[in-house]
Amino acid sequence: MSELYSAKVLDHVNNPRNVGSLEDADVVVQAGDPNCGDALVFFIKIENDMIRDIKFLIKGCGAAIATSSIATELVMRKTLDEVLTLNDQKIATALDGLPEEKMHCSNMAASALHAAVQQYRSTQAGKTAPIG
Repeated sequence: MSELYSAKVLDHVNNPRNVGSLEDADVVVQAGDPNCGDALVFFIKIENDMIRDIKFLIKGCGAAIATSSIATELVMRKTLDEVLTLNDQKIATALDGLPEEKMHCSNMAASALHAAVQQYRSTQAGKTAPIG
């Protein structure tokens, strides 16, 4: 595995950041890749249009763990508009690259974060019922 992945990927696989759940999350969003069996849940606390706290739970391969972990670090204390600029390539770059066949993992994390922002904004606008 180490010959396929950068030292940063391996660090996040072995020591993932922000793992867990948040009881007072403003948004809980699930994502998955049925083709490979990955399942991801982000729990996000938002204050003043900014990510105040984020946790995740995941069932997946090393790349899925690493991309979810680094994604939480990349969006912590960022505005929701900044979160929407995060994409699969930025996540992969933050990990010093991913094998092409694992780029779907970074796409899953970025897509889930974009969905979380959209869900939160819809809830705030009164378009959908809040979670809980």
